[in-house]
Amino acid sequence: MTPGPLVFAHRGASAERPEHTEDAYKLAISQGADGLECDVRLTRDGHLVCIHDATLRRTSNVRARVSALTLDELRSLGGSPLLTLDELLTLTTSAGRPLRLLVETKHPSRFGSAVEERLVELLRRHDLAGPTRPAQPPVRVTVMSFSPLAVRTMRGLAPELEAVFLYEVASPRVRDGRPPFGAGILGPGIGALRGHPDVVARAHGRGHRVYVWTVNSPEEITLVTDLGVDGIITDRPAFVLAKLGRAAG
Repeated sequence: MTPGPLVFAHRGASAERPEHTEDAYKLAISQGADGLECDVRLTRDGHLVCIHDATLRRTSNVRARVSALTLDELRSLGGSPLLTLDELLTLTTSAGRPLRLLVETKHPSRFGSAVEERLVELLRRHDLAGPTRPAQPPVRVTVMSFSPLAVRTMRGLAPELEAVFLYEVASPRVRDGRPPFGAGILGPGIGALRGHPDVVARAHGRGHRVYVWTVNSPEEITLVTDLGVDGIITDRPAFVLAKLGRAAG
């Protein structure tokens, strides 16, 4: 059993390689990360791609919206190599060791719940969700979202999958350690956790876990480990593992 919190590579080892690229994810796996994290958006022709922003402006200096383009059109625009979730699932399932994968569905989206529907369809194709999923899958997928509706939708589509409710500003109910329906894990940003550190104990008291993002500095690592969080999402997986006393690689 892994001692201490799980360490998830935020968009791969994104402090060392371009985010959401195959190189970033392969590096994180080689460094010993317990799991990977990715954001997904749906293209016009129905592909889930690993990208954070609604547009390509930050990663390729192109103003086009992801949802307005096909996969081929997106790949023709240059910038960092675009990775589909299908490709990332193939990479993780062939890693040679058990991994966890946090998949954040980005909202609002012009496609609404079709994002979650497509995600479940894809996970079932890889035998990572649904009735054919083995008892010990090579990759354990957890779905995340800032949208309570998306979390609720996933509960209906794939109740066997765990879900994280992400937040930066919490309602009183969430600060009391109560995630929205469909989620069993709270996902505060590091700033939200600093503002309300007692949420960890409150969530644990109600039987819920806490995964915190994005934890990169020694001070942040000390804070979250002292509070007893269950998962650390970081751009620097090797650095965090070293600080936790776990050899990377």
